[in-house]
Amino acid sequence: MSLTVPNELLDQAGTGEVDDAAFVACVRDSLPYAWSLISGLVEERDRSGADFADNQVPPPDEAARGELLRCLASDAMRGALEQHFGVRLAFQNCHRVAVFHPAATEAFDEFVTPRAQILNQKPELVDC
Repeated sequence: MSLTVPNELLDQAGTGEVDDAAFVACVRDSLPYAWSLISGLVEERDRSGADFADNQVPPPDEAARGELLRCLASDAMRGALEQHFGVRLAFQNCHRVAVFHPAATEAFDEFVTPRAQILNQKPELVDC
């Protein structure tokens, strides 16, 4: 299961639109590793003023890796986090998450190219 959804949020979804803040809170509470990694990268990027910050460290275990995959594979979750943090997210392999300043289109466009994906490959990442 991707998210642990509180009954109140299930009821809200059943009767109409879901509150954005409630959805973001659900993601935060359901996927603590993914949330911590992404929010930490947002803070790092904000502090540095760089176009982007990215993670190069593999998750500590398969549960953490699964959180990243579920979070970033979901258009709804990815979009909610981008809106919440005011960034663009990108993802390579099974753990290289990057957060981009919204105006950093050149850096983002380069990060998501096939060339960048290929250059990011390492033998130890084959089965991630």
